[in-house]
Amino acid sequence: MTMLEPLTAMTTEAQPALFSVRDLRLSFPDMAHKPLFGPAPRIEVLKGISFDIPTGQITGIVGESGSGKSTAGRVLVRLLEPDAGKVLLDDRDIAHLGEEEIAPLRRDLQMIFQDPMSSLNPRHTVGRIIATPMKRYGRGGTRDDAAAALVKVGLPANFVSRFPHQLSGGQRQRVGIARAIALEPRFILADEIVSGLDVSSQAQVLELLKTLARDMGITVAFISHDLSVIRHLCDNVIVLDHGKIVEQGPVQKVFDHPASQITQTLLSAIPRPELDDSWFD
Repeated sequence: MTMLEPLTAMTTEAQPALFSVRDLRLSFPDMAHKPLFGPAPRIEVLKGISFDIPTGQITGIVGESGSGKSTAGRVLVRLLEPDAGKVLLDDRDIAHLGEEEIAPLRRDLQMIFQDPMSSLNPRHTVGRIIATPMKRYGRGGTRDDAAAALVKVGLPANFVSRFPHQLSGGQRQRVGIARAIALEPRFILADEIVSGLDVSSQAQVLELLKTLARDMGITVAFISHDLSVIRHLCDNVIVLDHGKIVEQGPVQKVFDHPASQITQTLLSAIPRPELDDSWFD
């Protein structure tokens, strides 16, 4: 379909890779076609992909539904273990580490989920939601610590006493961001975090994430199908199609000169205003 951009385009000497992923493969059992006896056939979701996530930058992972972008992100934070390949974090392969070995790394590998209502415990106060992981990883965890995290994401400190159902969608997503940054991680995976928000809330959350990543020195992988969001937020972009990388490189370069058909299709989906000169008349 296209000639893949060289991996060196994703990183520079000044920005070494936090993650180096090589020949990553992952498949899931196809339960819809499982025979009466024997194992289910496998569906290959990631087909030998290789990419870098540069330290201190925001890298977008984009593609249509079913492209494997969310699966690739979950492998980075080891919510999924790949079938084959390497996931090098600071040159250490974490792809197949056991839970006992990966547990000390969890604090540095945080995630912001797409639907904050389903990722926040409805029976817990906002303060408890933020403080619990802080206590677990020895980062404090007092009510004041939780309040300070809320202030960082632009919410009032007294929201520690509220429950998720008492907040708007944008406020709940800010709580999800606060929970992630409270641990001062090195890496955050943000999976379609603005897809369920209105346009105004989307812009505010994106700007917040961009500012926090810059000020706190956090490396971010941002998963989306919307290239207009990627253009605003990201430094680099990886384009996936049916489990394969079809294009990757700096955002400006990929957007100005898209080499693959899928990238051109995604770019053409970005709404552009058509101005009517007679409208003011």
